[in-house]
Amino acid sequence: MKYYISDLHLFHENAIKFDHRPFDSVQEMHEVILKNWNDRVTNGDFVYLLGDMSLRGKNEDLIAFVARLKGRKVLIRGNHDDVSDYRYQQLFTEICDYKEIYDSVGKEKYGLVLSHYPIFSWKNMGRGKILLYGHTHESAEDRFYQSCLKQMQENDCRHVYDKKLRACNVGCMLPYMNYTPRTLEEILEGVEVET
Repeated sequence: MKYYISDLHLFHENAIKFDHRPFDSVQEMHEVILKNWNDRVTNGDFVYLLGDMSLRGKNEDLIAFVARLKGRKVLIRGNHDDVSDYRYQQLFTEICDYKEIYDSVGKEKYGLVLSHYPIFSWKNMGRGKILLYGHTHESAEDRFYQSCLKQMQENDCRHVYDKKLRACNVGCMLPYMNYTPRTLEEILEGVEVET
């Protein structure tokens, strides 16, 4: 099984305030994230973390916390990810800045582009390849980005889009993510409900 999530911002007290996260403390946030994660992920599953796992500078506590998260973790680095500690690096199957993979929903296979940052033009975007990203949280910036993609689909005569442009924000704070790693199917359903 493959799961996706971004912007956990572990050990980042201001994330609670700025994202209006429903937690009274970082400790409470950590407990919910750990429970949600380990209740559904097995050690054989892949979890693609699309950046900003934590705020820099909390190596000992961060290493101890991430070691408790089940699954084969792949980190797509974000602007807050400090991977300079070798012990922390060893907790991940892979660390990269960008990745292309395939996943399935039922019998349908999808190409995915994984990036911490939203991208305006990604490989095969008009031919069904889906962008999963984070970084923008639940913000005016993210709504503007999605609006731009919609306008590109509707008005751009330069490109031929065979299929709907799909870029899905997998920020943990979004209602359809709810601080839980999600399958591609759950993400696509959640995004459809939101729009």
